[in-house]
Amino acid sequence: MSIRNKQTPRIRRSPEESRANILSAAEALLLEHGPQSLRLADVAKAAGVANATVLHHFGSIGAVHTALMERMIADLVDSLMAIDIPADAPVEARAVGLKTLFDALETPGAARLAAWLELTDETSRLTVVREAVQEVAQKKIASAGVPEDLAEDMILLSVTLALGVGLFGPSLGRLIGKPERRARELTLQMLLANFERLAG
Repeated sequence: MSIRNKQTPRIRRSPEESRANILSAAEALLLEHGPQSLRLADVAKAAGVANATVLHHFGSIGAVHTALMERMIADLVDSLMAIDIPADAPVEARAVGLKTLFDALETPGAARLAAWLELTDETSRLTVVREAVQEVAQKKIASAGVPEDLAEDMILLSVTLALGVGLFGPSLGRLIGKPERRARELTLQMLLANFERLAG
């Protein structure tokens, strides 16, 4: 009588489920260990698949990085679009929107992944950024009475500063003896005051 080795049964997933599984594993690695952990073998192992499966669905590990950033941007846009903007409280709505943006880019790894994509010249592939900016500018900010060009400028400034705070704010604050969230507080105050002046 032969004894068969017990093997973990293979999970059959649709292509969409396989891609989502790989991206979820990559995101978990990113949040726990930073972008340097997003190597092909590490992502495949975390997803419970072979290296070839990752390559089959994405083509390269660089494409995984790009797809992960695109997914994070889409999640951020969804959060921003869900913010209610009452006609009688646009300032409060802008504050909520900015805090949502800063929260997203201050999560461990998000700003670092964005910086890494920039440093490796991969940001040119993030075509979703333009669509995301247009969607938020047109459907959220411009609908509150702000001209679309100004809305896009507001987004450009906000994202640039939020990335800077996410990358350097806490550590630079500690280096000069300031509370960890001081850079965030100052930047939000400055942005809100500036937006109130521009949109007022």
